[in-house]
Amino acid sequence: MHDFHVLVIDDGSPDGTAAIIQSLQSIYPETLFLHERAGKQGLGTAYIFGFKWATDRHYDFIYEMDADFSHNPDDLLRLRQACVDGADVAIGSRYINGVNVINWPMSRVMMSYFASVYVRFVTGIDVQDATAGFKCYRRKVLETIPLNKIQFVGYAFQIEMKFTAIKYGFKVVEVPIIFTDRRHGASKMSTKIFQEAFLGVIKMKMSSWVRKYPKNITAEKAQILQDS
Repeated sequence: MHDFHVLVIDDGSPDGTAAIIQSLQSIYPETLFLHERAGKQGLGTAYIFGFKWATDRHYDFIYEMDADFSHNPDDLLRLRQACVDGADVAIGSRYINGVNVINWPMSRVMMSYFASVYVRFVTGIDVQDATAGFKCYRRKVLETIPLNKIQFVGYAFQIEMKFTAIKYGFKVVEVPIIFTDRRHGASKMSTKIFQEAFLGVIKMKMSSWVRKYPKNITAEKAQILQDS
């Protein structure tokens, strides 16, 4: 039995997310946490806040996942086990064993799948699901990557984090999952977000040619990089 702690980051969601979480905190006072932010500040900044919140509290395994049940909570233990078995980052992958997506229109499946093909072609990283947002990190990964220097705030954030982890020499593995589209609400995917990812991947790759990715740095050095 594993006792997961949950942090929900809410950017003024109009669906009452914060109120629901607050009502549940009396039931789960030690394991359910809420951080509210004013306005829409972007997916990437929400994750970075969550990562820093978790590393400050010294969690050994730190997850990111969607809260609409498109990511199955039952898979959390499988991702953790992959890290216990030696991975530094475990990705819940839709495409490592074929295409495992339910309730998406074919156009969305094709866009997502070929986005990963494009990322592999440009960056050279061997990740089948480059845009996946269901991951488990060992704390040392998030302590090493200078989170303040992550550029993307949209869905390209997912690509940049994987690419950067690999450049720093961390072991990234993919764990097959079945992704089921949300039953309620709507995706925030837009043309602007797609363009950020398409053009940003090229910029990210070119920037990596002159950027240094020191390996095996100490926790103290990592903190200096985070603060710089």
